[in-house]
Amino acid sequence: MTVLVPSIHYLALLPIFIFFGAALVLMVASALSAKSFSLRLATSTTVLASVAVLVVNVAQWSYVAHHGATTTIAHALVFDDFSVVATAVIAASMLLSALVGHDWALRERVVGVDYHVLALAASAGAMVMVQANDLIVIFLGLEMLSLGLYVLVAFDRHRAASSEAALKYFLLGGFASAIFIYGAALVYGATGSTNVSSIAYFLGQNVLLRPGLLYAGGALLLIGFAFKVAAVPFHAWSPDVYQGAPTPVTGFMASIVKVGAFAALIRVLLSALGTQMDTWRPILWVLVALTSLLGASVALVQRDVKRLLAYSSINQAGFMLLGVWSANVRGVAGTLFYVMTYAPVVIATFAIVTVVGGVGDEHHALEHYRGLARRQPWLGAALTVLLLSQLGAPLTVGFYAKYSVLVAALDAGGGALALIALLSAAIAAYFYLRFALTLYEESDDDASHVAVPRASAVVITIGVIFTVLFGLWPGPLATWAQHATLLFLP
Repeated sequence: MTVLVPSIHYLALLPIFIFFGAALVLMVASALSAKSFSLRLATSTTVLASVAVLVVNVAQWSYVAHHGATTTIAHALVFDDFSVVATAVIAASMLLSALVGHDWALRERVVGVDYHVLALAASAGAMVMVQANDLIVIFLGLEMLSLGLYVLVAFDRHRAASSEAALKYFLLGGFASAIFIYGAALVYGATGSTNVSSIAYFLGQNVLLRPGLLYAGGALLLIGFAFKVAAVPFHAWSPDVYQGAPTPVTGFMASIVKVGAFAALIRVLLSALGTQMDTWRPILWVLVALTSLLGASVALVQRDVKRLLAYSSINQAGFMLLGVWSANVRGVAGTLFYVMTYAPVVIATFAIVTVVGGVGDEHHALEHYRGLARRQPWLGAALTVLLLSQLGAPLTVGFYAKYSVLVAALDAGGGALALIALLSAAIAAYFYLRFALTLYEESDDDASHVAVPRASAVVITIGVIFTVLFGLWPGPLATWAQHATLLFLP
């Protein structure tokens, strides 16, 4: 009997193997260790794995440049510059998140390798999503990402809010996954395939006389993605989960989850369903408008910093969706640039929130930040720069990110939608500036000095330098995003 084995491009899969391998090594070494496994060693392993993936990404970029984009494992995964750039963002985010999580674990006396193993496995799931060329593979990556996150959200066993947030996330996440896979089944029924390339070819060569099955499947897929990116009205889980989760996990979710979800969303909408733009763009128009406006408006009344940043993240998702709605090269490049620049900024922001939160991770009321810049000028200035970048202030990387998706929307004839997004940015300016001004207000004399551990200080410094450097000089990142997009779009 002949067994047909699909060809495997191991260079394309190497980043996934590295992260899963590191997680497996940590888990086995911890199980075989006679005493508690060193947290420092677990963090070092995670950092080395992230650096190794970044080195591999350089080799992958060079390979694609010389040999072109390709698929592997029976066309289930795609190997192009789009996936390479997205994978690099995930690896860099994992590196920064591991450093912040290390300091948090030391402060909260968390021992063992569980945190790092779960984070590595979840990041590997996100990598599967960005490379997926099949709806089933996207679902597998989504589940690998989600299962690790469910446990990470509940990781702080001493806080009831952490367990409550995990239960909410698990229930709603399971519901959203079921919706997604049902949508994939309907798309398969309409087109005869779950492969993204095959779906695109079928729809390009055939006219469906009864397209209701395809429309229903596409709508369910969009709902599944909307849940993951916290788009309105599928955002209800986000504020509670952001607030209840350990703060380093919140930063992890705000960065890596968005990279994986938006990369997969772009592939499905623009590659698989690119011929159906007239059907899904009006739906996405409504999602962009609601997400950007509600995220900014509800954030105005938040007094808890983590909930405020959760609604801020919802507003940011609206801008990212704006580039997807544009459905052109500039829009996809703008969304990719937005995601790759938002990740380090939001991780550095939550690094500051982690250190200010203190033992027990409880001090997240806005009042705890009053006078922070007066007591510790560098820390207050760093948070101010990061907030201004999320606002989209000039001379920060966030300004060019918002500019790129707005211009793409205008090119696609979305003047009204761009105006709505600008209005939401104007609303968001109030709570960002209110937060920044709170840092410089007079505070009580007995306000405590915040100790900033070394690893967290490194992450904060990297975030601020990244924000200012690429705010003044966005060219290299914009070029990478545009080049990756050109090799991705059909």
